[in-house]
Amino acid sequence: MDLIVRNARLLDRDGAWEIGVEDGRIAAIDRGIEATAESEIDAAGNLAAPTYVNGHVHLDKCNLGDVMRPNLTNSFQECLEITWEHKRTYTVDDIVERASRAIEEGILNGSTVFRVFADVDSIGGLRPLEGIIALREKYAGIVEIEAVDFPQEAIVRDPGTDELMEEGMRMGADVVGGLPWHEHLDEDARAHIDFCFELAKKYDKDIHMLVDDTDNANSRSLEYLAARTIREGYQGRVSASHCGALAAYDEVHAHKVMNLVRDAGVSISSNPQISLVAQGRYDTNNMRRGVTRTKDLWKIGANVFASQDDVNDPYYPFGRNDQQEVAAHVCHACHMTYPDEIRAVFDFITGNAAKAMRLEGYGLDVGTKADFNVLAAPTVQHVLRLQQPPPWVIKRGRVLARNELARERIGGG
Repeated sequence: MDLIVRNARLLDRDGAWEIGVEDGRIAAIDRGIEATAESEIDAAGNLAAPTYVNGHVHLDKCNLGDVMRPNLTNSFQECLEITWEHKRTYTVDDIVERASRAIEEGILNGSTVFRVFADVDSIGGLRPLEGIIALREKYAGIVEIEAVDFPQEAIVRDPGTDELMEEGMRMGADVVGGLPWHEHLDEDARAHIDFCFELAKKYDKDIHMLVDDTDNANSRSLEYLAARTIREGYQGRVSASHCGALAAYDEVHAHKVMNLVRDAGVSISSNPQISLVAQGRYDTNNMRRGVTRTKDLWKIGANVFASQDDVNDPYYPFGRNDQQEVAAHVCHACHMTYPDEIRAVFDFITGNAAKAMRLEGYGLDVGTKADFNVLAAPTVQHVLRLQQPPPWVIKRGRVLARNELARERIGGG
């Protein structure tokens, strides 16, 4: 064999296990593997699990926080305007350099699949998408990167974006993006969604929209997206991020929409870090969390996943491209801290995200791709509690990253 990991714990299995890898696939999982391998890793009783999947992150604008001016109004509109100042002068090399730093952070933190949104609009044209496609090519054979053709300035309110998005698909974008809630009128939001479906069908691509990213209970694009998904027979091929307005709906309407989402097979990305800081800014007392109904959606059987979204950019000053950190935020922000809930949240950054992206061969079973982390703790609870990077990140059966934690107490009694 090429690699054997010994003395590992596995999700939902008792005791210690050994994992054998050959030709980039899992060849054996057993209590004891008698064969030898070119390389062997002692997991030391810690958990092995599939590598993390970051299903929504904006890397064309990542790390602008190091060079941008301050946001004087602390508003979403000024976040857009600050981005414009840089977007007008982006170069492909600049985007690749900044985005590569985030990808390298992600790899060290155990992620090997990234769905990367790239702005396509009348301000930056196609340059952001060119940069992310170049990033995808740079990391080909190392990690998986999907490029999303994303209308950050909306479509109807930004004339010419529809033509740019069409050109973006011809350039090689992997996913059709959308931002319907940012249109001026409800009818424009529906036209936005309609256009995205027609574009996706034309190029046989999946859809991922940023939906109802607002406290406003009158923002209703999620239900139209779900209904259109059913009518187009696109179940399982559509994802929606944020969905903050869903948390502001009355209970009757919220459950109607959540059931529609589940029935449509629309995957929902919870982005807790961004929602916590972006929503509720106008509340003066009992400030809302702003996160979508993550726990409710999970309980009714919708496919829920969790994503980083922003890394050191005009919208969010933090972010380490660390899915363990994202999962920990979900646990806190969504009241998911009991054992079954913590276990479910771990699926949000692994299997559920892989399902949303329709990844082939993902998992940790015989025959799946040998893409897995040997983690720094024996259980999911302690992985998320300790927040330590994986000691070993394995991709295609080879060690992609190695993390060592050196801690020493000096002095005292």
